[in-house]
Amino acid sequence: MASDQENSQDANAPDDTSEKEITRGITIMKSIIRDRDKAVTYNVNWNADNQLIGSNAAKLASYIGTLVRTHIPITATRWSNKELGSAKDKIWTEILRSFNIEDTTIRKKYILQLAGKRHRGWRTFLTNKYLKDKEKNFVEYDPEYPVKYAIFITEEEWVAFVAQRRDENFKKVSATNRERASNPTYAYKKGRLGYARLEEKILDETKSDATSLPPHVLWKEARVGKDGTVRDDVQHIYDECETLSQSISTAEDQENRSVLSRALNVPEYPGRVRGKGHGCTPTSLYKNPRRRNPSNQEVMETLQALQAQVLQLQKDNERYRCMEKCSSQLKETSEKASINCQNKFPEGISSCQLYLSSPTYRLVGKGKVHNTSGDLLHHRPLPDGHLKVSVDVVLDKDALLPIPDIVSETTLLRDAIGSFVAWPLDLIFIDDEVFAQGSQQLSQKIGSRQKNKRDLPVTYLPKKGAFVPRYQISLETLVDSSDMATAGAIRLLDMEEDIFGYSCTETIGKEDLEHIFRHQELGVGVIHTYIRFLYDNFMRGNDQLSNRFRFVSSSLVNKALICREPDSCREYLVKRFMASSTNNLYLWPYNSGCHWLLLAIDPLKEVVYFLNSIDGEWTNYPDMKQLVDTSIKVFRSQRQARVPRTKSSNITWIKVQCPLQRNGIDCGYFVMRFMREIINMNQIEIPITYFDEYKCAHYTRLQLEQIKEELCQYFIEKRLISI
Repeated sequence: MASDQENSQDANAPDDTSEKEITRGITIMKSIIRDRDKAVTYNVNWNADNQLIGSNAAKLASYIGTLVRTHIPITATRWSNKELGSAKDKIWTEILRSFNIEDTTIRKKYILQLAGKRHRGWRTFLTNKYLKDKEKNFVEYDPEYPVKYAIFITEEEWVAFVAQRRDENFKKVSATNRERASNPTYAYKKGRLGYARLEEKILDETKSDATSLPPHVLWKEARVGKDGTVRDDVQHIYDECETLSQSISTAEDQENRSVLSRALNVPEYPGRVRGKGHGCTPTSLYKNPRRRNPSNQEVMETLQALQAQVLQLQKDNERYRCMEKCSSQLKETSEKASINCQNKFPEGISSCQLYLSSPTYRLVGKGKVHNTSGDLLHHRPLPDGHLKVSVDVVLDKDALLPIPDIVSETTLLRDAIGSFVAWPLDLIFIDDEVFAQGSQQLSQKIGSRQKNKRDLPVTYLPKKGAFVPRYQISLETLVDSSDMATAGAIRLLDMEEDIFGYSCTETIGKEDLEHIFRHQELGVGVIHTYIRFLYDNFMRGNDQLSNRFRFVSSSLVNKALICREPDSCREYLVKRFMASSTNNLYLWPYNSGCHWLLLAIDPLKEVVYFLNSIDGEWTNYPDMKQLVDTSIKVFRSQRQARVPRTKSSNITWIKVQCPLQRNGIDCGYFVMRFMREIINMNQIEIPITYFDEYKCAHYTRLQLEQIKEELCQYFIEKRLISI
């Protein structure tokens, strides 16, 4: 009877659920896989601190966990291990296939950091479930192989993982971390919501126009329970933060410890912001990075650069003094004096370089100048202002002779090799010349002689065989004799619609011209004027060049505007790209704030050529790269181009091995010469090692002076400066 009664009692007793657990299937996100196969992608949103938010944020986080379990072995102990690089790239590629995320460094870094957290959580889950008992102590027996997760874990990986977790050093670290986390002073109470989505929820509920909340406000809200009560100690920390925020500036908050860290009396960790959650960094919160002490290598590089600048200044000063001394020895000579046996050239026969000034100032050949008294050319006297030269080498095959040879009926320089021709004396320069720039004193002396003349001043050579940039001296003389000599004076240069895609007016001030004369850093006005020069002298009337090359305005797209108005920058670039019907190369001089570089963009082929004269990488300019990539993708979408799935997120960036500058000034001059050489080569594809015709390690000062001479000649011919 007792037995029957006991059985009856057992039958009526409730089931013992103490040993049962809630079971769930494996999370593999099949819905995302199905949508991916249908070419359906999910949009995700980012807040002002570059953190993941929105309705699809949780779905992306779960999908990241699935990809981590699939591609990263559980035996991987360090997420930063370089051997995981290919697996991380696979994770990033898979995410881009299903979610609309910009393929940028900052986004990839955020996602992979989140993947690292999911990997640590996955390993912790396996440890707690299979290697520990209910009291969270490590079991002594061999844990069974988790068959449920066989699609993620092999038996060999499981054995190695168990061995790692049973290591005594790991057990000590695990015990320390468990004790520290078991009883937090201020417990977080928002579960899987996270700081970013908590902030989004608060802003939505309050319908606030703010884009971000202070860290201490979020920290307090994250510690409010379901009943809505706030503990006294949490409220006390919040009140102290409010008081501190009134007395500490944002800069001080950034440079030392944040308000929240001060109130909690805890250290500030680098690369993170307390109270803002995963992904928020000092850079994203304060919009500029925390300062750090430079490394020894950086200090040495800065010192070497300064020493090089000082040495260059000393050389320039010595050169200018020499020119001043020589200029004081100049003597007035009659314009009708014999040009034979000129004093500025060595008497006799000397090797020389031959230049032409039209249509551009350039070196066209080499030969020998015959400076002998009473010399004749083909039994005839030499024309006034010319010397007799023999042509040995031709550098410009299309160059015309300054004076055609009526005896041989020769008009091209290449046909005069080995014969004698007449050449203007101010376009002849002796080889092995000592380069010198015309000093201001020399320009003033020349200007004083020409004060009552409308013609351009002649070029005087202050040193035998030296090169003086005559158009720069001429322009400087005109500036000093015009209203441009006064402060605030400007000139306006009309820029046609075909140049930048819209009509505008470029303003040129006296300081812009001074930068050219003194070889200083250039502003956007000078760069745009040179673009107008290239358009007028190379592309106007040449359908092939004008249809092949286009320009992007540095006034509408630069670092400041990209940070302040990225949407308008993107709209302008896309509109510029949409104007092309065939393959075009868009030349964009980009100013990063203190440095000029050149981007040559082929939007149809989705190729970006990166020409940087300081040998930097495009990763150093993330805002610029993100803008270009996004603009090309929008352009692709608007023209409804079909791109292979493997290439949908891959825009090709090519770093061209272009000539490099050797100081901190020449970047603008290099960019102008890059544009000229690209257009002169008349080809859209730029070799990675640069064009053979122009390949060199560094541009010489003379090569840069040629660009300046073209600019000054253009100013003069356009009559922008007149007396």
